[in-house]
Amino acid sequence: MTYREQTKEIHIGNRVIGHGNPCLIQSMTNTRTEDVKATVDQIKRLEAAGCEIVRCTVPTIEAAKAIKEIKKEISIPLVADIHFDYKMAVAAIENGADKVRINPGNIGSDDRLRAVVEAAKERNIPIRVGVNSGSLEKSILEKYGGVTPEGLCESALNNAKRIEDMGYDNLVLSIKCTDVLMCVDAHKLIAGKTPYPLHVGITESGTDFSGNIRSGIGLGLILSEGIGDTVRVSLSGDPVDEIRSAKVILRTLKLRKGGIEVVSCPTCGRTKIDLIGLAKRVETLALNYDHDIKVAVMGCAVNGPGEAREADLGIAGGDGEGLLFKKGQIVKKVPEELLFETLKEELDNWKDA
Repeated sequence: MTYREQTKEIHIGNRVIGHGNPCLIQSMTNTRTEDVKATVDQIKRLEAAGCEIVRCTVPTIEAAKAIKEIKKEISIPLVADIHFDYKMAVAAIENGADKVRINPGNIGSDDRLRAVVEAAKERNIPIRVGVNSGSLEKSILEKYGGVTPEGLCESALNNAKRIEDMGYDNLVLSIKCTDVLMCVDAHKLIAGKTPYPLHVGITESGTDFSGNIRSGIGLGLILSEGIGDTVRVSLSGDPVDEIRSAKVILRTLKLRKGGIEVVSCPTCGRTKIDLIGLAKRVETLALNYDHDIKVAVMGCAVNGPGEAREADLGIAGGDGEGLLFKKGQIVKKVPEELLFETLKEELDNWKDA
């Protein structure tokens, strides 16, 4: 039995995590939350890409009040991200946030934390206890001589206990750091110490190049252990790209079905078509479909036909032309300039079995 199957079931708006439910994809807006229109527009783009939970920063009372208006326009749960000011957490909850993310150590005294807990308890919404390597308590850093997996876990569990002692256990935990292997070790460690669902991610992972690599390695190692109930691929860029990356990671680990898996060859001197340009166009095109299939874009007649036959749908390039394969069979030969449109036509008319 995986860790995810043993965790508490937690409801976040109209979504459910933990206790064996699927790992859900999360992202965070980078608009000013006070700008309702811009924030709603971005969330709708995220929804269309496959985002299932969205987080918005709430640094001001205006941002907290905006949550009520934003919620009217979206269909996925909204998490309020709070730093330092407990009043913002209470205001966000009062304005309809489906979950709040706090670091209790930054919130301060028990009286302040209790105010947040009581507001969440009144509406039965989850609190995500978020601990980052950059915000560990001084006592933890001194005890372990710096940031360690043990310190990250201890901080998260101590802060969760503060809330438990106030009579509330509707909790989600997250422990993030920029050191990928440390983050993996910390998740393996905490999975044996708590019943709460875990939100997983590699914090501050980088741009869409380095961030995708770091996140793919870290999240792959964590999720393959059966750990993780919500996931975010943190990238410096358009948050929609985070959703696309998360979907690929989950699908690769066979934690999710649906959506086209595109495979393509790395090219070599034998390639006589614009394979790189074609593969990029096909990958972008594939985002528009939910077909649960594999599409191969191959560049030459050496390995191409064999690889294409293993896919549900495939293209194998030749000299200014290419073959279209479907379910292992050659369908037709077409000129290079028609390969993309031929493939698109097949996808438009595809019927999943």
